[in-house]
Amino acid sequence: MNFINTIKNVTKTEQSLSALPLRIVAGILFTAHGAQKLFAWFGGYGLDGTGQWMESIGLTPGYFMALMAGSAEFFGGLLLIIGLLTRPASLVLAITMVVAIVTVHLDNGLFMSNNGYEFGLALLAMTVALLFQGGGKLSVDNKVYQLLNKNA
Repeated sequence: MNFINTIKNVTKTEQSLSALPLRIVAGILFTAHGAQKLFAWFGGYGLDGTGQWMESIGLTPGYFMALMAGSAEFFGGLLLIIGLLTRPASLVLAITMVVAIVTVHLDNGLFMSNNGYEFGLALLAMTVALLFQGGGKLSVDNKVYQLLNKNA
């Protein structure tokens, strides 16, 4: 398979608007959480603080894990907002949510009031939905796919 066909497969998407609210909301939430981890914005602890916490719960090396999780969330969230590489970004974010649920929240039960996994589960569901359907009609992915097929 050549490079153009690979890009076509990654950017192919359903021609509906249903992905738009999922992309925008999930993208904003992930970008903000990533900014907390990477830059200490929005009351976050930055890479050093997040890395120390991750190390304390057994995710080692903590700084590297904070960098990976923060980068996945921040940059993946930005990609979701514009609808570029929606499927790969969603896959990475879904894996990040599974790790967060299993390592941090699962033992606390479902509800957020007990630091449970309900928020992570909601984000996981959003990313899995986007993984299946793609970025939708109003996405950069769709524009790329249309351009590639127009020139084929």
